[in-house]
Amino acid sequence: MKYLIAGLGNVGDEYHNTRHNIGFKVLDALAEASDIKFEDKRFGYISEYRYRGRILFLLKPSTYVNLSGRSVNFWLKKKSVPIENLLVILDDLSLPLGAVRLRPGGGDGGHNGLRSIIDVLGHQNFARLRFGIGNDFPYGRQMDYVLSHWTREEESLLTEKIPAGLEVIHSFVTAGLDYTMNTYNNK
Repeated sequence: MKYLIAGLGNVGDEYHNTRHNIGFKVLDALAEASDIKFEDKRFGYISEYRYRGRILFLLKPSTYVNLSGRSVNFWLKKKSVPIENLLVILDDLSLPLGAVRLRPGGGDGGHNGLRSIIDVLGHQNFARLRFGIGNDFPYGRQMDYVLSHWTREEESLLTEKIPAGLEVIHSFVTAGLDYTMNTYNNK
């Protein structure tokens, strides 16, 4: 069984530790824990990870968040991954900081990366792991907030919460979407 796990974020040092890059941060934690490296390939940084008989292609799109659909679509086709085995990891303003929610599909919720993926794929029927970044910003400053760096306190909380994201990924590929949602969305 093959899976594509796409963590959304922006490439470049100026974006490295920003809220919008939580997808990259989760995949970097998985790569570090598994002692694997990403390779710079077409439309993204990709790594192959084997877990309990499954092959996971970890993808950090290099197309920037707003054009993530190009990268995700390319790698789905290149690696022949069925759409039901796609998991997109992204930041979510509507969830409290550190909250993790797995969803089977739905709209873009105002997230440009998710919108790009939906537009390119032509549907919204794919799993997404939403990682809460909170919404502590003044009206009209959403872009500044998602592109700003984590505070020291937020970094500390993330260090505690990112392992939950890794558990969700492992459960998604071994136990399936429904079981994983029922188990982890209620924590």
